[in-house]
Amino acid sequence: MVLIKNGTLLDPATGANGMFDMLIDGERISRIGFCGSLDDMASESMSMKLMGGESQGTEEFTEIDAAGCVIAPGLVDGHVHFRDPGFTYKEDIESGAKAAARGGFTSVVMMGNTEPHMDNPATITDAIVRGGRTGIKVYCCGNVTKEMAGKELVDMDALIGAGAVLFTDDGKPITNAALMEKACVEAAKRGKIISLHEEDPAFIKDNGINAGDVALKLGIEGSPRQAEISMVQRDIEIAEKTGAEIVVQHISAAESVELIREAKQRGVKVHAEATPHHFTLTEEAVLKYGSLAKMNPPLRLESDRTSIIEGLKDGTIELIATDHAPHSREEKKKDLKQAPSGITGLETALSLGIRELVQPGFMTLAELIVRMSSNPARIYGLDAGYIKEGGPADLVIFDPGAEWSFVQSESKSSNTPFLGQRLPGRISFTLCNGKVVYKAD
Repeated sequence: MVLIKNGTLLDPATGANGMFDMLIDGERISRIGFCGSLDDMASESMSMKLMGGESQGTEEFTEIDAAGCVIAPGLVDGHVHFRDPGFTYKEDIESGAKAAARGGFTSVVMMGNTEPHMDNPATITDAIVRGGRTGIKVYCCGNVTKEMAGKELVDMDALIGAGAVLFTDDGKPITNAALMEKACVEAAKRGKIISLHEEDPAFIKDNGINAGDVALKLGIEGSPRQAEISMVQRDIEIAEKTGAEIVVQHISAAESVELIREAKQRGVKVHAEATPHHFTLTEEAVLKYGSLAKMNPPLRLESDRTSIIEGLKDGTIELIATDHAPHSREEKKKDLKQAPSGITGLETALSLGIRELVQPGFMTLAELIVRMSSNPARIYGLDAGYIKEGGPADLVIFDPGAEWSFVQSESKSSNTPFLGQRLPGRISFTLCNGKVVYKAD
């Protein structure tokens, strides 16, 4: 049993915003009441359990003083890479979950560019079972195509039966338009989303770096914005034709934001996600951080960054996802053209949202929580992203004004330009299923 006292409850999904105490019994929220009103109830409940012998004296009672802190729904990330199975020297399910919990995330969806791929029920089932031992809720995608080869669709029913909550070949675009249309038809029949990595390789000479001034300075050709724009445009048209629901992942170009804005106005079932690094950094970061600022799609111009922020403000972009992509230090130390793309992000996402979106006044803290919790939960159909009596006891408790230093990662990898920085939004506790899964030192 857990009693959380004196915190500011902030739940955009239910409209709650004020000073409340909360009593958690088991995996659900038992009661929410005004500050000080639940003390007697907690004592009585604890006494009754002990007297009834339900716990044989092992029942634990935890009291958390959340004074000065916000109590929000546990964060939900629909786009993480835990590299497990196959690449566990970069990350595994356990270490990825620890990083997630430290960042306030209680629900995450693993991508399927693993080895073996998540194109078969056995791999998905195994990952979900092992994820269930981590303390947070680890969900899995199913791949769209077998071996992520873009040639043959998976057995969607079998993967859904194993627990897949969405379909994606993230890491690889689906370049075959006819196959993409067929996938959309099949996913729509089953009420599942297809989440899309939108980069046409036909346009790209050197991936991970924007084709622009910085690439010229570095003597490489880079990845032009048209690689993304062309596929976003194509897949919006396919979604409109088939009635499918799609998510455009890690959006990077201003033109893509506008295409999605116009499509949503027409009623197309299209969602978009932005990463913290795309609304925080530009291509100039590559000159400072090297491969730590290399990612697919690449960081682009300041005008793109501001367009992404505007899209987040007006709801065109409904999701903030980390695209948490761990790589080893040795891999990232390679020459810029050979180094893999991607950065870690679970531990810094909330802080960057506060620093880049809330503190400058682009959106309220409640609006940030919507994009990091209730929206992804709603879009992917997860029981998460809200706080109410009887609801899941998945919570993040943090002080949005307090700073902390990101000097060590819970992830196996630390390929991020934000390591060593002081950031706002110190997380004190993360609770999942009513248990404390992270507590600040």
